[in-house]
Amino acid sequence: MKLTSFLSATLLLSSTALVSAETLKWARAGDALTLDPHSQNEGPSHTIRHQMYEPLIIRDVTGAFEPALATEWAPKTDDPNVWVFKLREGVTFHDGAAFTAEDVVFSFERAKQPNSDMKELIGSITEVRAVDDMTIEMVTDGPNPILPSNLTNLFIMDKDWTEANNTVNVQDFEGGEITYATTNANGTGPYVLQSREPDVKTVMTKNESYWGIDQFPLEVTEIVYTPIQNAATRVAALLSGEVNFLQDMPVQDLQRVDGADGLTVKQAPQNRVIFFGMNQGADDIEADNVDGANPLADVRVRQAMSKAINRDAIKQVVMRGQSEPAGMIAPPFVNGWTAEMDAESSTDMDAAKALLAEAGYEDGFSIRLDCPNDRYINDEAICQAAVGMLGQIGITVNLDAKPKAQHFPLITDGQTDFYMLGWGVPTYDSEYVFNFLVHGRESDIGTWNGTGFDNDDLDAKIKSLASNTDLEARNADIADIWRVVQDEALYIPIHHQVLNWGMADGMGIEVDPEDQPKVKYFTVN
Repeated sequence: MKLTSFLSATLLLSSTALVSAETLKWARAGDALTLDPHSQNEGPSHTIRHQMYEPLIIRDVTGAFEPALATEWAPKTDDPNVWVFKLREGVTFHDGAAFTAEDVVFSFERAKQPNSDMKELIGSITEVRAVDDMTIEMVTDGPNPILPSNLTNLFIMDKDWTEANNTVNVQDFEGGEITYATTNANGTGPYVLQSREPDVKTVMTKNESYWGIDQFPLEVTEIVYTPIQNAATRVAALLSGEVNFLQDMPVQDLQRVDGADGLTVKQAPQNRVIFFGMNQGADDIEADNVDGANPLADVRVRQAMSKAINRDAIKQVVMRGQSEPAGMIAPPFVNGWTAEMDAESSTDMDAAKALLAEAGYEDGFSIRLDCPNDRYINDEAICQAAVGMLGQIGITVNLDAKPKAQHFPLITDGQTDFYMLGWGVPTYDSEYVFNFLVHGRESDIGTWNGTGFDNDDLDAKIKSLASNTDLEARNADIADIWRVVQDEALYIPIHHQVLNWGMADGMGIEVDPEDQPKVKYFTVN
C-alpha cells in the first residue's frame, strides 16, 4: 500500500491518537550506541540509560539539581578538597541487591578506565572512598566548586552484578567490542530492561520496587523505544498512532503534526551547538588534494571556510526557522557564553576568497566532509548545504554521510580531517567544552578534540578551572580561553538547536533542554 493511502486509512481510525496510560511508544532518529553506562558520553545513549540507571544527582527540566542516589552533598567543612555525599537508603538494584557505597566507589573507579568516555568528567577526582555503607567521600586535586555538575550522567552500577557477568572493564566501543553490559542492564532506575535489539527496539517496564515510586508520577508502565532513522517514516508512525511520543521531529512537518487531531508539538531551545571541526594539527592530511601540506593548518583558511557558511540561509531553508545561528561552540545556557562572541560569525564571500588567496589557495582545494545522518536535526542536509556554500569560494567538498555509530569513532580515533559534531553542556559550564574539545588530546582529556590543536599554556589554564574557587578570576580565565578559541577559529559554529517533541494530547511532560526525557516524570490523561 502506498504511504499516502496508508496514512489516509490510519488517520481515520486513530486521528485522536490518545496516549495509552500503560505504554509509551517512543521513537527518535537513532538508538543508544550502547547500554554500558561508562562507554559513550552521547546524548541518546544517556537518555535511554537514564530510564534504567541513576547517577548520584540529576537535573530537572529547569536545570536545577535534584537528589537521585545521593540525598545530600557538600564540601567537607575542614577540607575543601573533599566532598561528602550522603547516599539514599533503602535502594535496591533491579535484581534485588542492596545499593551501598561500595557500588559508588566501584562505579567511579570503572568510569576512570581508559575505554571510558566519562573519564574527563571526573578527572579532578583522585580518590572515592566509602566512609560507611551510606556515605562516600570524593577527594579532588584541589578544591572543585563545580564537581556536582559533572556527575549528572555518571551512572552507578552494581559491583557484584558487573563482576559476576565479566564486565568490570568498560566496553571498547571504538574497537567494536560487545560485552554483557552493552545489551543488558541492572540499575536502580524507575524502569527495568525487558529486551534489547540494538537499532530495532528496546522494551522496559516499570520498576515496582523503585525507591521513588511514591514521589514521581510513574504513570507509564511500559516503554517501547524504536529508533526510526527516516524522517518521513517517523512522522507517519506518529500520525498513525504507532508511536505516541517522538523526539527528533522533522522541522518540515511541525505544522502538519501540530495541526493533527490528538497530537501536539512542544518546543524549547536546546542546550546544544552544531559545528564543523577541522584538523589543523597535521602537517599533511589525507582527505584533501593538496600534496605535502595541510590547508587547514592556516588560520586564514579556517576563517575563510567559516565566512563562506551562510547560517541565516541554513536557518531559513534547511531548518525552516528552527535554529539560532551561532558564533561560538557554547549554548547560551553555559557560563562563559556571551552575546558578543556568539555574534562573531558572519557570511562574507569576498572576504573568504581574499583570505584563501592570501593563504596561497586562490584556486581552492578539495576535501572530504564526514557527517552523521542520524544524530542531529537535519544533520546530512546541513552538510549538503555547506558543500554548496564552500563551493562558492572554490573549495570542493566531497560529502561522506553515515550513521553516528560509524561517524563518531572517526573523530575520537583521529581518522577525519573535516567533520560535523554537536555538543551539549550538561554541566552548564565552559570547562566541559574545553576539557573535551579544546584541551590537547591525552589519555584522559581532550578525547573529542579532533582539531589537533594543542597549546600547553592553554591546557594548564583549562586544568586550573577545576580547582579555582575565586569565581571572578575563574570567569576571567574562561573568557581568555574563549578568546583563543575564537581567534584561532578552531571550529566553525553553525547553530544552536531548537527542540521539538511531538506527542499525543494529554501527555504531561515539558521539553528538557538536554533533550533527555525522563519517563518517570510523564503524566498521561
